[in-house]
Order: sequence, then structure tokens, then C-alpha cells
Amino acid sequence: MKSSNIPKKGFSALKSHFKSDIISGFSVSLIALPLCLGIAIASGVPPLAGLVTAIVGGIFASRISGTFVTISGPAAGLIVISLGAVESLGYSNALGAILVAGLFVAAFGFLKVGKIGDYFPLPAVHGMLAAIGIIIIVKQLFPALGISFVKGSIFSLLLQLPQKLTETNLECLFIAIGTIIILIVHPKVKVKWFQAIPAPLWVLIFSISTAAIIGTEHLSMVDMPDDLFGNEGFQFPSFSKIASSAFWVAVIGFALVSGIESLLSAKAVDTLDPYKRESNLDKDLVAMGLGSSLASLIGGLPMISEIVRSSANISYGAKTQWANFYHGLFLLIYLFIGVVIIEMIPISALSAMLVFTGFKLASPKEFKEMYNIGKIQFLVFIITLISVLATDLIVGIAIGIVANYVFSILNGAKLNELFQSKLSIAQNDTETVINLEGSQTFSNYLSLKKQIDSMPKTCKKISINFKQTTFVGHTVVKHLKALQNRKDQQGIVLEILHLEDLQALSHHPLADRVQK
Repeated sequence: MKSSNIPKKGFSALKSHFKSDIISGFSVSLIALPLCLGIAIASGVPPLAGLVTAIVGGIFASRISGTFVTISGPAAGLIVISLGAVESLGYSNALGAILVAGLFVAAFGFLKVGKIGDYFPLPAVHGMLAAIGIIIIVKQLFPALGISFVKGSIFSLLLQLPQKLTETNLECLFIAIGTIIILIVHPKVKVKWFQAIPAPLWVLIFSISTAAIIGTEHLSMVDMPDDLFGNEGFQFPSFSKIASSAFWVAVIGFALVSGIESLLSAKAVDTLDPYKRESNLDKDLVAMGLGSSLASLIGGLPMISEIVRSSANISYGAKTQWANFYHGLFLLIYLFIGVVIIEMIPISALSAMLVFTGFKLASPKEFKEMYNIGKIQFLVFIITLISVLATDLIVGIAIGIVANYVFSILNGAKLNELFQSKLSIAQNDTETVINLEGSQTFSNYLSLKKQIDSMPKTCKKISINFKQTTFVGHTVVKHLKALQNRKDQQGIVLEILHLEDLQALSHHPLADRVQK
């Protein structure tokens, strides 16, 4: 793509792309409103907290972000950690943990560790996300159906569910089912005027009108503070429990998961960007970290670059990060003049939306895809999923990484090859050949990518030769395929040689490969 067609940056983009960005920002704000409210409620904090994060993300973080069309705000993937922190520390101390975690995430960006997003084995990451999806589904089914529950582990909640189903609130059930139907049907109905209204807005129209017709006596409704600057409004962090282990467990959880999710989302959005711009991941970490810390000062949740809202942003025609800014600005307007409407939203509708989100994270398609890639990838996926459900996110992802190492070694990877790719380079001014040897695993891919990215600008062709390799992991194959597309957009040919000569461990094109 010609550089002249690439949207402008900074304040010059404010005028050049005003129309497309403000339309997209407005459209995304309609999607973000119910999601932010639902994520906050599910996290055990006031609905205001979710809006605070999205507003700070849009108005502040967008101005320093290293991405182009991502949307910043609270994420469903962090509900598990947020709820755990609130239950163990209390709301104000959880805000303190979010503030400290945000500073750590920003420090990661300043230290330029954004590349660590390429370290984590993809099956373990998908296993973690699927586990988060299952936890969200189970925990949000109760408020979606209007039934009470006794707090406990995910397994205790599962044991409670069959008996508690007899207490289902029929009004909540009707709203929840209607919400799910709208979310499923919306992308399938090819009617222009229907598609023009985002699915979450249809949910609000349906649920608010239903609540008005049947009455709210048996419904839990969103509760917003009468005075944003009063006791029930903006909240401030506390550090009274900073010496406790629970505080630092929360900090590590917030920093690790928000950092990983932001990196993965930003990389995914880059592949959707029609202009194929490559985000500065280190700069994005700084923006998300400082944004989270700033949001926590007034009661907000942790912040990430969020994939679903970012995808919608692109589909609505966003050109620059000003769309994120406008999205935050519109949410701020809703907060000050739309509280009456916000309080007409039934919580069952918001919970049902999160159940739908959880299902997408842990859908049968996800399980099938991991199985098709290969038995090893599926085992790592399942091991990580079960480990997260049985322990927590940090321990679970660690177990998944260890499992991936074990299977790599069983497939012939040597210990001295796990962290440093064995390679040799032959190059001239315009072409480079990188000859790989031994095992290429998820954890030594960073050293290979470093070599690829360090090539001089005059180099227009890079060949990766797998002829002497003995094992190539799925994560390496997928990262190289994605890198191949990005280099192509930059006018650089990234050629992959002799990979097909290795034996694939499944019929999937991204399967692990071993020497025949």
C-alpha cells in the first residue's frame, strides 16, 4: 500500500479523518456502554467503574498509545482477577493493586519487553482464555437468570447450579434469552437498517422496553450514583493491605493478564487493519499501564486494548486513534446526561451479554480447532484450562508453559536449544538467508525474530531455511506466517524454505513438525 494512502497521525489526523473517526467512535461507544457496565458489575464493583476505565482509555490512553485503531477499556478476560481481588481485599484496596499493576505494565513498556507477547505458547494462551470464558459463563448465569448463589470456587458454583435453576426468575430468563437471541441473530440478518444498529444497542432497546412493560419489581437494575463526586461516586485507592500476600497476588495477576491480553489484542488488530500498520507494542503497554493507574485513582478497572470493540471500530471505518478518543468522549457525555436511561437497564441483560462473551472464549469451535492442530497442542490447551480452573490464572498459565516445554523435549528439543535459536546467516546487500538448525520452539522464537527484525533496510528478501531443523513448534509456524504477511505489506519478501519437508504431526497447516 502506498504511503500516501496511509492515514495521517497526531493532530494532523484530527481534521483529515474527523468524519470517519467520529462516526466510528460514536458507534463503538454504543457497543461499549453495556459491556463496560456488565464487566464492572461482574467484577464486583459499581457500574461506574467500567465507564471510568473506558473514558480514561479513550480520552487519555489513546493520546499516547502505540496502536492505530484499537479501543481501550475494561475487558471480560480480567473479570476473574478483578472479582477475586475485590472479594479478598475490598474495593478500595483492589484499586490500589490495579494502580501498582498499571505502573508495572508501564515499566514493561519502558523496558521494551513488548516482544514478550511472542513468547507465550499459543495453546496455553488459548487454554487460559477458554478457562476464563467458562468461569464467566458459570458466574454470570446466576444473575442472568435472577438467582442467588453462595460464593465459592468455580466447582462449587457448578455444584450449586442444578438445584438453583429451580429458583429461576422468569422475567430475567425472558430478558436473558432475548438478549442471547439478538446477539446470535444480529450478524446473520443481512438487512441494512438492522445491521446499522449495533447488536448491544438492540439488546438495550429490547431489555429496557421489556422491563418497562413487565415492571421492575422482580428485576435487578443498574444502579448509578446520584452524585458522581459524593460518597457513592468516584472512589479512591487504598494501600492498607499492601503488605499482604493477597495484594501482591492481585498485582501480579492484573499485570500479567492485562499485559498479555493487550499485546495479543494489539497484534490481532494489526492483522485486521486495512492499512496493515504495525503497532508499537512497547508504547501500547505504557499507555495501557498508565491508563489503568489513572483510572484506578477514581475507581476504575484495569485497562487493555480490547479486541471485540477494536474489531467493531475497524468495521465502522475508523482511520486513527482519534476514534478511540471520541468513543471515550461520548461515554463521558452519557455519564453526565444519560444516567436516567442507564438505570433502566436490567442486570440480567448485561449478564447474558457476558455469558455470550464467555461462550465465544470457550466455544466448541475453539476446542475443535486446537484438536485439529495436533494432539500435543490440544493436551497443552486442556492442561492449561483445567489448571486455571483448579488453581488461578497465574499458576494455570505457568503449568501450561511447563507442559509445552515437556512435550517439546519429548519431540526431540534439547535443553540448550529452548531459549536460543541455533542459526547461521548468509547475506548480501539485498538478500539474507537464515539457516536454522535443531529445534525451533515457542521460547526461542524471540531470538529468531530479533535476527529477522535486525536486517538492514536495504534487505528486501529474507529466506528462512528449515532444512537442518529437527522440530518446529506450532507457535513458531503461526508467528512466522503472520510475520510473513506483515513483511509483505512492508515490501519485504519473507520466504520460508523446506518447512514442508518436515513431517507434520497432524493435517493442520500450522501443526508441529518433526524431522522425517
